[in-house]
Amino acid sequence: MRLLVLGGTHFLGRHVAAAALQRGHEVATFTRGISGEPPAGVRALHGDRDDPGALPAALDGWAPELVVDTSGQTRAAAQNAAAVLADVAGYAFVSSLNAYRAWPHGPIAGEDEPTWDTPDDDYGPTKAEIERVLGAALGERFLTARAGLIVGPHDPLYRLGWWLDRIAAGGRVVVPGELDQPIALVDARDLAGWLVEAVERGLSGAVNTTGPAGMTTLGGLLEVCREVTGSDAAWVPVPERDLVAAGVQPWQHLPLWLPADVARTAWDVDTTRARELGLPSRPVRASVADTWAWMQVSERPAPPAGRELPGLPPDLEAALLATH
Repeated sequence: MRLLVLGGTHFLGRHVAAAALQRGHEVATFTRGISGEPPAGVRALHGDRDDPGALPAALDGWAPELVVDTSGQTRAAAQNAAAVLADVAGYAFVSSLNAYRAWPHGPIAGEDEPTWDTPDDDYGPTKAEIERVLGAALGERFLTARAGLIVGPHDPLYRLGWWLDRIAAGGRVVVPGELDQPIALVDARDLAGWLVEAVERGLSGAVNTTGPAGMTTLGGLLEVCREVTGSDAAWVPVPERDLVAAGVQPWQHLPLWLPADVARTAWDVDTTRARELGLPSRPVRASVADTWAWMQVSERPAPPAGRELPGLPPDLEAALLATH
């Protein structure tokens, strides 16, 4: 079938395009054309999703039958996609757990939890509005995948990547004192393959597409990083109160770390429907090892405009190491 990936040149979208090719589809990607090329064998279409004329011009008569949308970030993009793609047989949109009003201060007991319905342009409300716009246009042919933490090769966000690099460097490594906090994650390749299968099967509705609650802990994940890199790193656990007092920013300075009161609920997401619908969850070690292998042959990502890549600044780490 003709399958269009909105996005498709890096990370999840790239894996979606590759999975669709592997399953025998005729694949096209629609991107702005500034983040590289899609996998070989994919038709590369270019344009700005916020421009209502861009997608029809890029398609130029090529009529997709299935769509996987990995790049929807604005209300205008959703409205434009709905206007052009409302007749496709299946449309899967990659949303976020941020669409829930109660996340990360959940827990999220299932897909019926309320989503944002405010008009502001914050990330969560925007994702929720995109879901509504596309859902209204496509009805039972629309699937929204509310993703959480996605890891794997081609990850440009450098969260797991920073930990791998820092741990590989060895020595004394500052880690949160509360290493037993749970973490749930999904490998981009698992999610990508499932998204392609989902539109093939005509699945619909909302699905929490992350790993099962309790699948690992922050400490367990970091230990896997140490094993995979063959590092001699020694953990220096720093209590949360000391991290906060020193100005360490959760998630940004120590990627994947959340304060205890948030971590208890942020990682408590019911993924029963995802498991019932066949979303796989490969071993954490496989995701970490494959990410590390990819990092050996890839440049580190450049920070997005106006943002810094995550990671603990060396001077801040040195100060914490000096007192712990």
